[in-house]
Amino acid sequence: MSQEKVFDLFPSLSEEQKAVLQPLTAVKEPADAENFLGQLVAYVVPFQNVTDQHLKKLFPKAKKLKGPKLDTFDFRKLSYLGWIESSTLMYLVIERDGRLDGVHGSFNRSAKYGICSICNRHSEVGLFTARTKGSGQDNFIKRGNYICQDSATCNSNIDTLEYLHKFVDLLQ
Repeated sequence: MSQEKVFDLFPSLSEEQKAVLQPLTAVKEPADAENFLGQLVAYVVPFQNVTDQHLKKLFPKAKKLKGPKLDTFDFRKLSYLGWIESSTLMYLVIERDGRLDGVHGSFNRSAKYGICSICNRHSEVGLFTARTKGSGQDNFIKRGNYICQDSATCNSNIDTLEYLHKFVDLLQ
């Protein structure tokens, strides 16, 4: 049943790709699953490499953008890049269709646990809100939702990019 679910996620697999996923049927214990996932690491497509120049192009209005220390990130384990600056300003960078897209907004930490809109898991969350252009000349609309306070934890919890893309689409 697991193999069926995996193959449904990737409907256009080649025979070689199916052969890589074939050992999934032998997984019976958690240790077997860890070994199988360890073998798949070589096939993981990493998040696009980001530089400080990329960040400045994505957020041209942010004059005092410091950005995160990019050399501390393992891009193979990222689904998105997120960081907080000046305690309440948060930046998110996602990759979609081979290009980078950025969203920034305010982030208010809370001492509450809830369901994150990005990873869809229960964790310590905060309210992320972004201003978007409204229908009028100078009209702006604030939109947002609760997301994990720690983007590293959120990245490790992500199973599918569906929720991440829905969240960014809501903000834009």
